[in-house]
Amino acid sequence: MGSERRERMSALGARLRALRAGAGLTGAVLAQRAGVGQPTVSKVETGRMVPSSDVLNRLSRALGLDEATSGEVRELLAAVEAAVDAAPEPEASALPGLALDDAIRGARLVRSFQCVVLPAMLQSAEYARHVFASAPDAEPEVVGRAVAARVERQSVLYEPGRESVFVVTEGVLRTWPGTPSLMLAQLDRLLAVESLTTVRLGVIPWGRPVPVMPRHGFTLCDRSAVVVEAFRDERVSRDGEEVASYEEVFGSFEGAAVFGAEVRELLLRVMKEFRDLADTVTP
Repeated sequence: MGSERRERMSALGARLRALRAGAGLTGAVLAQRAGVGQPTVSKVETGRMVPSSDVLNRLSRALGLDEATSGEVRELLAAVEAAVDAAPEPEASALPGLALDDAIRGARLVRSFQCVVLPAMLQSAEYARHVFASAPDAEPEVVGRAVAARVERQSVLYEPGRESVFVVTEGVLRTWPGTPSLMLAQLDRLLAVESLTTVRLGVIPWGRPVPVMPRHGFTLCDRSAVVVEAFRDERVSRDGEEVASYEEVFGSFEGAAVFGAEVRELLLRVMKEFRDLADTVTP
């Protein structure tokens, strides 16, 4: 990270921290009022995280900032983003998937459909490592930082007030990198996440036809943006008609999926198959 960007992030964080102190709020209270996680408030105030525009707006409203002060903090954020544009970090320029992670971080409702790989927010560290490493010209050091950032951002799954709906085809569960042991750990994580009250996990089983032939994965962030994912990069669209079109497609996939007990039964069945496979695969 460049020194100029660090300085601007610190300036933004210090200003927000001073405004919070002036309002007589603790970080926990501010986080609750803004509908964000307390770690997010802490990281923004200490200059370790660049807030999305949505998060900054939430913090500004929770602090009761007037128009002039709100404009001031928006300008500080714009200065940070300008520094990023002038000297992009290796992760942002070298690997696909990170724009998706940023978009998810600021959303209260996330709906993701995947037909090849697991949704970013459900990936274990080792699974994510294989995903990032498969990108063209991926460098090990950059991959390591990207994996760490993705795992850290998955904490939003546990934040109250958020809703995440994931729908995958059964083929995703059977498309595996690395070893059967990696997938056993990954499927165990899916079982744990499926139990969260903030998450709905659906799978379209082999035995059901898909309502629409899937061409690629996509993620809807609130009802205002869709991230269309490709091998080399992803495209973020805020066009109202396109977002509405993807919402309709997602609804059709969601309607074809099984949830709850049926998903848990399916995951346990696939895990048994991977255990059997582990006995036949040579490391």
